[in-house]
Amino acid sequence: MRIYFAASISGGRRYLPACTRMVEFLKDLGHTVLTEHIVAPDVLSGEMNFTAQQIYERDTAWLESCDRVVAEVSNPSLGVGYEICYALHFGKPVIALHEEGLFISRMITGISQPGITVTAYRDEAGWREPLIRFLEDAR
Repeated sequence: MRIYFAASISGGRRYLPACTRMVEFLKDLGHTVLTEHIVAPDVLSGEMNFTAQQIYERDTAWLESCDRVVAEVSNPSLGVGYEICYALHFGKPVIALHEEGLFISRMITGISQPGITVTAYRDEAGWREPLIRFLEDAR
């Protein structure tokens, strides 16, 4: 499957190690991660080569063409929130993963339309199983 992976970039990189493991896990399962560049430590400098409009057009095209969206939402991010809503508007299934015990925006946890799963995790084992179920639901 073609996976759009969403996570905070400019809003903070505290969860970069978890995000990197998630992207590696998705790739190890044989999926194409359209946005794997966001886990690169130097992603911000690489994105400076593009205008804001170019990034928007690229990312929304990826969202429209992907099969599923995996979002790590532990770190608040306007961009990730937008990507989730954009994906749901186009009928793309979304899983929003976050570290257990955090207050997650109610604009995400309160979504009642079908297509989104919000899941808390304590450790890597805590996100792997829900992620596998989410991906298997597509088959």
